[in-house]
Amino acid sequence: MNEPRRRGARYLGLALLVAALGTAGTARAQDQDPKIPFERYTLPNGIEIILHQDNSVPIVAVDVWYHVGSGDEVPGKSGFAHLFEHMLFQGSKHVGEDKHFEILKNIGATTVNGSTTTDRTNYFEVVPSNQLETALWLESDRMGYLNIDEKEFANQQEVVRNERRQRYDNVPYGKSRAALHEALYPEGHPYRYMTIGLHTDLENAKLDDVKRFYATWYVPANATVVIAGDFDTAACKKLVQKWFGDFPKSTRPDHRKVPMPVIPASKQTIKDPFAKLRLLQFAWNTPAFFAPGDSELDILAGTLTSKTGRLYKRLVLEEQLAVGVFGGQASQQLSSYFTIAVQLRSDADVDKVRKIVDEELGKVRTQPITKREFDRVVANTESRFVWGLEPLLSRAETLERYNHYVGTPDFITGDLDRERKSSPAKVLEIAKKYLGPEHRVEILTIPAAAGDQVSSK
Repeated sequence: MNEPRRRGARYLGLALLVAALGTAGTARAQDQDPKIPFERYTLPNGIEIILHQDNSVPIVAVDVWYHVGSGDEVPGKSGFAHLFEHMLFQGSKHVGEDKHFEILKNIGATTVNGSTTTDRTNYFEVVPSNQLETALWLESDRMGYLNIDEKEFANQQEVVRNERRQRYDNVPYGKSRAALHEALYPEGHPYRYMTIGLHTDLENAKLDDVKRFYATWYVPANATVVIAGDFDTAACKKLVQKWFGDFPKSTRPDHRKVPMPVIPASKQTIKDPFAKLRLLQFAWNTPAFFAPGDSELDILAGTLTSKTGRLYKRLVLEEQLAVGVFGGQASQQLSSYFTIAVQLRSDADVDKVRKIVDEELGKVRTQPITKREFDRVVANTESRFVWGLEPLLSRAETLERYNHYVGTPDFITGDLDRERKSSPAKVLEIAKKYLGPEHRVEILTIPAAAGDQVSSK
């Protein structure tokens, strides 16, 4: 469910846009970047609290990040972070069994959910501002008093396995997604298997595993709570103390440091019974989120695969060999990966498509992209970022993201500067360093029915 557009939030978004882009055509000053005012403090037990006040609309977002994701899993326990996300909606001591969504629906919540990535797990709700205490009570109760029994656990095991079937196993190109991860990451690497996990690992999980996971990662010191919206700061702090202040002191658990894999080039062909068109994918291991080179690869992705990009123009518009070209820098905490994917027309020559991709990659590894291309991507990044701050929950997530990855919620200018202070020469340097053929993964997905009639190398 998406948060509805509200007049106050709309006006704030426009105000931010004017502040951010008011000097179009001239050198931008850092003090003209959008700002998200906030206050951050830490409770004695280790919970981080970030407050962002916006009284323009009578709603408030509560956004809790636990600093644990599938990248913290160990071999044989894939999918565990996501499975545990499901468990947190099943019931806690004072809320009752399977009552979380019902309570929030009854108080008029507009957005309720949770999600898991390789790097973190979040839980959020947007409620009327007079129901802030209810939202804090719900998050507090499942942080400190989660109820887990065999019946609920078995139920969620099957729910997650069904989710995998519906979203990965039985959809076009789902097999390719799994194969891409396994080709990029060696056995034992925490990113080797997708966040959803393997069926065997999910099926073999035990209730004691859940309890250990909870005791290790869901401690107060591993949580950050962002409260954004319409509240009185003094009253809000009292509510935070009431519902989170009595938890015992804890220590944030350590995360493994795993270097970016260096892998040999590989190729494989996958027959997919759900695919109607062939999909040719290329991927490389690349630097971590916010590490040097990460933003240059974002720029390169826009230069190659956007609707004005080089590959889109050649493959879709000019040669008409593809119906779509996609790609990007998938930024993650330990290391990232860069992808290019081409969805071929039925009669397209796959070898010709591969040749064109190689030609365009060769160009960006040997000569800088143009200043016009560079400026277009940077401008698009800035405009998307500013408009993305319009919803209240998006601002809460922005504060959480910067706090998690760079250690401060106040990083908007630093983030935008990563591209603004780059250059075509730096993009060339990064492309040359990371996007060579010697470490490239290539996966060709073909419709299973046509498998014997389509050749690939």
